[in-house]
Amino acid sequence: MEMILDYKNFKLKIEEGVYQPSDDSYLLSENLRVRDGDLVLEIGTGSGLISLIAAKIAKKVVATDISPIAVELARYNVGINGLNEKVEIRQGNLFDPIQEGEKFDMILFNPPYLPESRKINKENPVWIEKAWNGGESGREIIDPFIQNCKNYLFQSGGVQMVQSSLSDISKTLTLFINLGFRVEIGTEKSLFFEKLVLVDAWL
Repeated sequence: MEMILDYKNFKLKIEEGVYQPSDDSYLLSENLRVRDGDLVLEIGTGSGLISLIAAKIAKKVVATDISPIAVELARYNVGINGLNEKVEIRQGNLFDPIQEGEKFDMILFNPPYLPESRKINKENPVWIEKAWNGGESGREIIDPFIQNCKNYLFQSGGVQMVQSSLSDISKTLTLFINLGFRVEIGTEKSLFFEKLVLVDAWL
């Protein structure tokens, strides 16, 4: 199935196999703190929606995704919105696609945060599952992200990350604080079985 989503004057092609914009995506997109002239990194771009919105303000956006299907779709969406000069799509896990010495003013991340005991098949992964499966604790991707993100930020840089109450928000806040970030819950949204929060962390 394929469809076109209209959102905030953007055209977005949606395909099966790539995470579709949902409550968590919109929580981030409607509360972006990207500033004029920023260099922005989005990890786990999916269809590319957040990077497209950020690119209207930022100087440049680098968007990554582990899924080759998502990378292809995001590149298409960047093209149909005329933002090829401002958004660069790269494939890889977390910070693997980032070049040595490359730093950013802002890192955006809507991670896989749902606790799931079933392991992802590494030999033949179902790519869409990587968008939401956070391992048994829901923190399999969140923890290494937090531990490493500071290495890719300028001195006054920041992080905006979506998280669920199902995967220990307080631990996330503590990890950021221990790494020298000022941190707050920027906004939150209550859903049927969880609460989503947007964590804002600044150096």
